[in-house]
Amino acid sequence: MESLKIPLLLCSAALPVIQGCKESVPDKLPNILWITTEDNSPFLGCYGDSFATSPNLDKLASQGFLYTHAYANAPVSAPTRNTILTGIYACSGGHHHMRSRYDKSDVIHCYPELLRQAGYYCTNNSKEDYNINPEQTKGIWDESSKTAHYGNRKPGQPFFAVFNSTISHESSIHKSIPTEQLRHDPQKVKLPPYHPDTPEMRHDWAQYYDKIEDMDAWAGTVLKELEESGEAENTIVIYYGDHGGVLPRSKRFTCESGTRVPFLVRIPEKYKYLYPAEQPGTKVDRLISFVDLAPTLLSIVGSPIPDWMQGNAFLGKQKSADPGYVFMFRGRMDERYDMTRSLRDKQYRYIRNYMPHRIYGQHNNYQWQAPSMQSWERAFLAGQCNEVQSIFWNPKPAEELYDTENDPWEVRNLAGNPAYRETLERMRAALNAQVNEILDTGFIPEGEFYIRSKDMPLYDYMRSVKLPFTEIVETANLASDGDRKNLGRLTELLKSDESIIRYWAATGLLILKGDAKSAIPQLEKALDDPSPDVAVVVAEALYNLGKKEIGIDAILKTLEHPDIFVRNHALNALENTGDKSPKVQQAVIALDEGSKGDKNPMRYDLRMTSWLKEKWGIKQ
Repeated sequence: MESLKIPLLLCSAALPVIQGCKESVPDKLPNILWITTEDNSPFLGCYGDSFATSPNLDKLASQGFLYTHAYANAPVSAPTRNTILTGIYACSGGHHHMRSRYDKSDVIHCYPELLRQAGYYCTNNSKEDYNINPEQTKGIWDESSKTAHYGNRKPGQPFFAVFNSTISHESSIHKSIPTEQLRHDPQKVKLPPYHPDTPEMRHDWAQYYDKIEDMDAWAGTVLKELEESGEAENTIVIYYGDHGGVLPRSKRFTCESGTRVPFLVRIPEKYKYLYPAEQPGTKVDRLISFVDLAPTLLSIVGSPIPDWMQGNAFLGKQKSADPGYVFMFRGRMDERYDMTRSLRDKQYRYIRNYMPHRIYGQHNNYQWQAPSMQSWERAFLAGQCNEVQSIFWNPKPAEELYDTENDPWEVRNLAGNPAYRETLERMRAALNAQVNEILDTGFIPEGEFYIRSKDMPLYDYMRSVKLPFTEIVETANLASDGDRKNLGRLTELLKSDESIIRYWAATGLLILKGDAKSAIPQLEKALDDPSPDVAVVVAEALYNLGKKEIGIDAILKTLEHPDIFVRNHALNALENTGDKSPKVQQAVIALDEGSKGDKNPMRYDLRMTSWLKEKWGIKQ
């Protein structure tokens, strides 16, 4: 599998033969400056947003090239950074859950290592958080700190430098600025149709635009420093936001508002052979995503692109044909499990919801710190939301299809419209081909990661064992369809020798709710499944089918499992049963009390116990 770069289904044509450059190529390699900002969609003047105040980035766009279809592959930071760092999709390497610290394969090398081999001085100022075992990224940079700077390189040495800002991060709206101090008027905010018109929603939007203005000013200082260094004419500047955000239903969701990002490239005239269009100041409509960044860097500097990289270079001599799609993914977000995969072409977005029984708006402790998020939930519970605004608080359809160019907020799902059947089937097939091609580890329940791979990185595990992967994906599709006609097949698949197939079969029976009543005998037999993740899903399904006592006892038993993520899965299921009987509450309290003093930042099970205690009004 490692010789495969990208499924041809994702490209509009096979890779072209790159013709010789007409322009002369300078002997000196270009410097490369990355300006990255966190949690921001293309809310910039250069992208047509008249409410934004972004003079510095607007100027950069006028001097360079603005990409109109640029995407983060994940709608949250750490899996995004992992994808950028490695040049493979985080879900291919087992690093898609937010956050996690699973080992990276030794086959996969981080792009700063490859650039340093090409002679570059590589600095990172200063965000890391790569979603892998941090021991594996020690020493990949020449400098990685708040003082890291290209000025520390050897005379004449080309540099690659990252400057990252958290000014526009989600946390910037957690504490409200007094309205009279805002520079953007909340009353002039144009709300998306899915947001209710609450004072908190308007305030958070206005405050966020203030933060974008602050972020733009910071970017201006980085660009000014480059000019003053005398290196601007030798330096390619690339600016991008790391994913969409940060108002509710953006960050964490594989929709346009969660994945589309601003992406600007300024290339000095001496390197005009790299121009993606004839003249600076031009818009480029090629589909690009962050998995393309590492191969593009190598293409720019003239280093060979390793076969294991899964992206397409969009600049340089190794530039590929324009891809037909970009691919996006979502796994666990902190303490909450969900799984979606998405494709975007130049007009449509297709989303596959593998856990449609979970609502979009699952309570996430961090996300709920935003006043806007809290106000939306209150408005819904008070019956103050219209049909579009209420979608977020309900179970999801198995498939979503949006004409994003004509429905930019993606509120009109066309998946059930016969007029779009051909588009739906085309994109469904392309998505299935993609997840099979990259051996998407998201189809494995997280509680089995260590059980299966032992000390082997998941990327290597997927390429060293003979999993019935196509059948696994087919079962996940069958399960998430939520179609009663699949009941017999799902019941039979619950007997499979492969625990991942049993997991998805059980999930399908859970999704069918009361329609799965005839499967109760087989579900009862599966309660003692050796896979704890299978047992949790089976227990929740049985609880919903009226077998409450045995269902809840099985979930509570799993709370004693040594794996954090098995316990977290069980707590998610526990909340969704709605059971808050005394023994359930006591089990939650016991887990919470028994873990006091544990400072492990990965203890997402404790976020769940904290939330359940708050929700149930338990005071100790």
